[in-house]
Amino acid sequence: MGEDKLEMDRSQRDRLKVLHEVRQGKLKQAEAAGQLKLSTRQIRRLINKMDQVGDRAVIHGLTGRRSKRRTDDEEVKRCVDALSKPQCHDFGPTFAAEYLQKAVDVRVGRDTVRKWMVTAGMWKVKPRKVKTVHCWRERRSCCGELVQWDTSVHAWLEERGARLYLIAMIDDATNRLFGRFVEHDSAEENMRTLQAYLERYGRPLEFYTDKAGMFEVAPKRVADRDGEPMPPTQITRALTELGIGRISAHSPQAKGRIERCFGTLQDRLVKHLRLAEARNLAQANVVLEAFLQDWNQNFTVTAANATDAHRPLGDRRDVDAALSYVVRRRVENNFTIQFLGKRYQIAKHQAQAGLRGENIRVEQRLNGNVVARHQGQYLDLQRCENPEPAHSRNHPGRPVRKDHNRGGRSSWMQGFSVARDPLTSTA
Repeated sequence: MGEDKLEMDRSQRDRLKVLHEVRQGKLKQAEAAGQLKLSTRQIRRLINKMDQVGDRAVIHGLTGRRSKRRTDDEEVKRCVDALSKPQCHDFGPTFAAEYLQKAVDVRVGRDTVRKWMVTAGMWKVKPRKVKTVHCWRERRSCCGELVQWDTSVHAWLEERGARLYLIAMIDDATNRLFGRFVEHDSAEENMRTLQAYLERYGRPLEFYTDKAGMFEVAPKRVADRDGEPMPPTQITRALTELGIGRISAHSPQAKGRIERCFGTLQDRLVKHLRLAEARNLAQANVVLEAFLQDWNQNFTVTAANATDAHRPLGDRRDVDAALSYVVRRRVENNFTIQFLGKRYQIAKHQAQAGLRGENIRVEQRLNGNVVARHQGQYLDLQRCENPEPAHSRNHPGRPVRKDHNRGGRSSWMQGFSVARDPLTSTA
């Protein structure tokens, strides 16, 4: 009998990969602790547990079990109702815990009360202030632990062609460079560059980016008052689904490695493009590919540890689903959905009564295909052709009045698209 199959999520599989590298002697315990954000003592405990139970060591023993110390739901509701009174509107977590002990006879800690108040919208968690900035730090020890990602706007083709954008990714440990020229600094082009990087090297542990609109959503006052977190951007959502972390830089100096790289590229790469007489996007990318090979041979450094921290890319279908423009759409009573000004019909054999009124996940892939998914199952969609409106059809034998727009929409609306593709919008 073989060993039973273990159900693990992506984070547990990634942790298991690092632990196996420690057992094989490819990583030190301190380096593994840095990658997994654990202590060396925890790493030793997991290694010893693997000797006893095998790969099951990365799965917590209490997975799927309800905590015995968890407060009863009815008691939690009674406490929240007591704190919802008008006279308790400005209670803090510490005072609220003392009040519940006296008024409701429930003894709980202030941290537990804080979680209840945050969930109920009665308390807002204040972000911690950064005490130190622009601190020098050492390089990451392994290739793929941290990759800095940014876009440079420059006259790369000088006067020979249109303005191009360079989307670049540089490894923090080795200075290995990857990039693509694009015509627009949009979420779609950044996703295409990310896809090319993942196909070539695999999934890194973390990306280091700025706070551009394609990576972070600007906080709004209405959302701050409601206490609800802002939804992530499409790129941040894609990175989360792929199991890749993202760190926001608070200043250009924080991501100085790629900023200094852009300073070098705006000197050297511009001259390479001039010598090759590149005049358009395709020619510029050909020159860039040759330049990157020369860069990675001459300007990279050796990492402190030779182990590659990149993880396998995984199922191609999951990668395509993550690198898409994803929204939630409501299913109408006729089993159709509206997306980007177009209507799509769900296949008849997949139409179910419980599907009406449900919000399903709609994905627009990078190749333009539109797919829908509900509860992990993909739905077959067919584009609905909108019939021509009655007011736009001319009646035969009846001339159109010149002083009236009876024959259809005015000519000033020609070429104007009401539905704007969010992936092609610039940051």
